[in-house]
Amino acid sequence: MITDTVRHEKGAGNPGESHIEGARRPGRWLALGVLVLAVLLVAVDATVLGLATPFLSEDLKPTGTQLLWIGDVYSFVIAGLLVSMGSLGDRIGRKKLLLTGATAFGAVSVLTAYATSPELMIVARALLGVAGATLMPSTLALIRNLFHDPRERSLAIGVWGAMASAGAAVGPVVGGILLEHFWWGSVFLINLPVMAVLVVVGVKLLPESKNPDPGPWDLLSVGLSLIGMIGIVYAIKELASAGATPGAAVAAVLGVGSLAWFVRRQLTLPTPLLDMRLFRNRGLSAAVVADLLTVLGLSGLVFFLSQFFQLVQGRSPLEAGLAELPAAVGAVTAGLIAGRAARRFSVRVVVAGGLAAIGLALGALTFLGQATGYPLLGASLLVVGTGAGFAFTVTADVILSSVPKEQAGAASAVSETAYELGAALGIALLGSIVTGVYRDFTTPAGVPSGTAAAAHESLGGAVEAAAGLAPDRAEALVSAAQVAFVDGLRIASGIGAAVLLATAVAAWFLLKGQKLADDAGH
Repeated sequence: MITDTVRHEKGAGNPGESHIEGARRPGRWLALGVLVLAVLLVAVDATVLGLATPFLSEDLKPTGTQLLWIGDVYSFVIAGLLVSMGSLGDRIGRKKLLLTGATAFGAVSVLTAYATSPELMIVARALLGVAGATLMPSTLALIRNLFHDPRERSLAIGVWGAMASAGAAVGPVVGGILLEHFWWGSVFLINLPVMAVLVVVGVKLLPESKNPDPGPWDLLSVGLSLIGMIGIVYAIKELASAGATPGAAVAAVLGVGSLAWFVRRQLTLPTPLLDMRLFRNRGLSAAVVADLLTVLGLSGLVFFLSQFFQLVQGRSPLEAGLAELPAAVGAVTAGLIAGRAARRFSVRVVVAGGLAAIGLALGALTFLGQATGYPLLGASLLVVGTGAGFAFTVTADVILSSVPKEQAGAASAVSETAYELGAALGIALLGSIVTGVYRDFTTPAGVPSGTAAAAHESLGGAVEAAAGLAPDRAEALVSAAQVAFVDGLRIASGIGAAVLLATAVAAWFLLKGQKLADDAGH
């Protein structure tokens, strides 16, 4: 079966790859280590800013709107460009795109670390998003070219998936350590040595690969994809933070319209940016949806528990980051054995089981209280991480092995887009529930109206606003805000649990008969 796979990929690859088509490429595991470092760094960069925000706010003094853009523009741009960059890598070469993107990521990290104004910070974060969008699809596509034995490839994708899943949990730990010793810009400067290693080692060890007959890069499709994805993500975040505003409605209409036009255009182009016919494969479509909802559960939980640990239970940023480590441990462990488990028990058992585990762990958090001990929280995070590691890794393997080799970049981009959308949806949708419940709390008597308004914006705002009050009133205000936040978190956890359990049932039926590459006889 391995021989068949190698023969199949030789036929699909380009002539320049013929010398690397053996099932055992020397240095492949070291090359994988470099690739997953890039993935970990991009994932960490998406979450590390949260801890640095109070310090950054004090230094740059951004307005509330500017602060939102500093936090969001990175994920907006990545989500908008992933499909386009995956397709570009298929055309110009995935190694070339990865090394160019890594160099740009390092350079822009310096600009971000030393930003002197909110406007410059927003631009720098957007440019980081552009560079990040070149890294993620290229890493997964290159794994397909490094590992031709499907079982080795499953393990490699497991390592890749584990790092992508663990990044959200590792970010707060890294940020906490750095912010206790250095200024806020240090959370961006850590990118430099990692990117330097990636470029130096990558030049020597990574194979170049691309589609031998890619056709032109359709710029209209690139624009439609960018506008569509940014419109959808912006509308979700706006709904979460401000409700059904005219801006959210316009963004949603623009996003949906652009994506509909994008899909229609891809179906008519002789060489589309993304071959929409791939989604006729039931297994691939189910894997993409499962991918998205797995990350939705993981990122939403990690984001809000980070606030819970710090603002409700009074932990330091570093303590909060360390408290979330079980999610990373579970994701890494499950990712490493996911391929073997899928071959032994079946793809649908592992994916549906992983989704159900996340759903049950979220369900356990409906019993959360302000004084809940760490054993319940740590166990829930461990189960969520483990479930995400199993589901995310196997779905990525299914997506990558469902397409011809020359479309590996585009397929990788689909997997990554599901990841980014899942992260945005997790924080935005669960966030809208938490925020909606939180804002309804009753302000204690004697609190000035201006202070009360600030307190109703967010739990962090309540803690900050209470600092200017008399001790008894400050304690009453913070206590009322904490109770409301925990109530919101319980309700959001319950809804998240219902969504994940329903997805587990759907995955059980949709992934029936789905196998990984060597089991399918590819």
